[in-house]
Amino acid sequence: MSARPFKFKHFTIEQDRCAMKIGTDGVLLGAWSSLAHDPESILDIGTGTGLIALMMAQRSGAELVDALEIEENAYEQAVDNFENSNWGDRLFCYHAAFDEFVEEMQDEEHYDLILSNAPFYTEDYKTGDDQRDQARFAEALPLSELLEGASLLLSKDGRFDLIIPFSEEGTAIRIAQTHKLYPARITRVKGTAEAPVKRSLLSFSFEETSAEVQDLIMEISRHNYTPEYTNLVKDFYLKL
Repeated sequence: MSARPFKFKHFTIEQDRCAMKIGTDGVLLGAWSSLAHDPESILDIGTGTGLIALMMAQRSGAELVDALEIEENAYEQAVDNFENSNWGDRLFCYHAAFDEFVEEMQDEEHYDLILSNAPFYTEDYKTGDDQRDQARFAEALPLSELLEGASLLLSKDGRFDLIIPFSEEGTAIRIAQTHKLYPARITRVKGTAEAPVKRSLLSFSFEETSAEVQDLIMEISRHNYTPEYTNLVKDFYLKL
């Protein structure tokens, strides 16, 4: 993975100090998340470089776009990326663990939209790079803690959107129900039409409705993107 700056259409991400580089998952989540309920306050949990928070600042008129990052180098990088963007006055990054943040904020601030490109937590994912593993990994933020915390920080009509491995979709939905969160939208992502489903994009709310379920295929062939994927991310990637 290159540590060179990643240039999007309306902002640039410096990522040399951040273990988690720009990847497709973050861009997918930031582009897919619905703004139909016009959120005034947004929180990006585990912001890394600040990518998703920046995408939401670009896409929405939300006055408050907060981000949370525990890893110090990533936190400092996100702050710099926010300050160098066009939306520095609306973006703020907290340097804290999620459980501390929830404890501090649950009685003070409720967010209309919460997003997380959650850490991956499959046991076989050890990379040998401790910083990257912390950014990517189960021990950093278990799914149960993420869903419980989000339920405590979400406004009554809010949405909690995340992207996780497809293999964890059922587990996430079961855990969410114990915190009275229910899937409103589910989009299952495949690399190509023949490939297995790789990711699940999930949008939870406190309202029990039948979820709108869709598939998203990213490529017809290598670097030949489907119209659906292109339409989703074209406001961000320079070459689309």
